[in-house]
Amino acid sequence: MTAMQSSDKRSSSPLEGLSEILKPDLDAVNAIILDKLTSDVPLIHQIASYLIASGGKRIRPLLTLAVTTALDGDLSRAQNLAAVVEFIHSATLLHDDVVDESAERRGQASANDVFGNQVSVLVGDFLFSRSFQLMVADGSLETLRILSDASAVIAEGEVLQLQMQRNLDTSWDQYIRMIGAKTAALFAAACEVGAVVSDSAPDLQKAMYEYGYNLGVAFQIADDLLDYNADQAALGKQIGDDFKEGKISAPVLMAYQAGTEDEKAFWLRTIGKDQQEEGDLEKAQNMIKEHDIIREGLDKARFYAGQAEKTLENLPVSPVKPLLEQLLHYVIERSA
Repeated sequence: MTAMQSSDKRSSSPLEGLSEILKPDLDAVNAIILDKLTSDVPLIHQIASYLIASGGKRIRPLLTLAVTTALDGDLSRAQNLAAVVEFIHSATLLHDDVVDESAERRGQASANDVFGNQVSVLVGDFLFSRSFQLMVADGSLETLRILSDASAVIAEGEVLQLQMQRNLDTSWDQYIRMIGAKTAALFAAACEVGAVVSDSAPDLQKAMYEYGYNLGVAFQIADDLLDYNADQAALGKQIGDDFKEGKISAPVLMAYQAGTEDEKAFWLRTIGKDQQEEGDLEKAQNMIKEHDIIREGLDKARFYAGQAEKTLENLPVSPVKPLLEQLLHYVIERSA
C-alpha cells in the first residue's frame, strides 16, 4: 500500500495538491456558493457566509471535482453538484452545533453561539433548500436521487447518534452504521455524482461510491480519536467536547471494552450517567493511552482506507489519482 506508507511525506497535503490542480473549478464552486447565498433576508446571508467562509477544507466538493476530472467528465455540472455537497455539509454543521450545544467550530465561535440556536436551525434549512434547487437545476434524476438519498441518510445518522448517546452497550457494528450514515454517506455521494456526470460505467460509479464511503468511515474514526489525542489549536474545536457531551465514539467504545471493572465503572459514571468531575477528561485520556487505543483505532481506520484504495485500481491514470490515494493516508495520520 505504497500511497499509505508514512515514509511518503510531502511538503503539502493531498488536499492542498487537489486544491491547486482543481483551482479554476474550485473557484467556480466558491462563486456558485456565494451567488446562491444571496437572500432578501440579510441575516440569512450573514450567517451562511459566516459558516461557509470560516476555513473549511472543502474536502467533499473537492472529491466531486477530483473524480470528475479523473474520469474526464462534465466539470460544469460537477461544479454545481460540488456546491450542493458543500451546502448539505454546511447545513448539517449548523444543525449539529445546535444539537451538541457547541461553542466553537473550525477554531472560531460557532454560528449558533454567535447568532443563536433558532436562527441557526432555520438557516440550515435554507441551505438544504438551496441544495435541492441546485440538484433540480442539474436536470438528472440520478444525481437528484444520489444526493437526496444522502441527505435522508445523514439525518438518520444524526438521530442514531442521539439514540446511542451515553449508551456504552453500543456495539462496534452499530457505531460503524452510525458514522456510515452521519459522515460517510456524503463522502460517498460526492464521489458517486462525479462518476455519474462523467457517464462512467455502473461498476465504476459503484467503485467511486465505495471509495467515498470507506474514506468517510476512516475519516470519522480518525476524527473521533482526535478528541482524545490532539492539540486544540490544530483540531479547531475544544478538546474533550465529545467526552463532555457523552458521545459514543471509537476511543470510548474501545477503552470501555478493554477496561478493568474500575475503569468500566469510570466510563459508566462519566459517559453513561453524565456525572463528570474535575480531572475526568485527563483520566479518560490516560486510560486511552494505557490501553493503546489510539494505535488500535488507527489500525481500524487503516482497514477502511485499504478498502477505499482497492476501488481506485480501475481509475484511469491522471494527476489527481495519486492524490486520491494519498488522501487516505492523510485523513488517518492527522490523528497519529
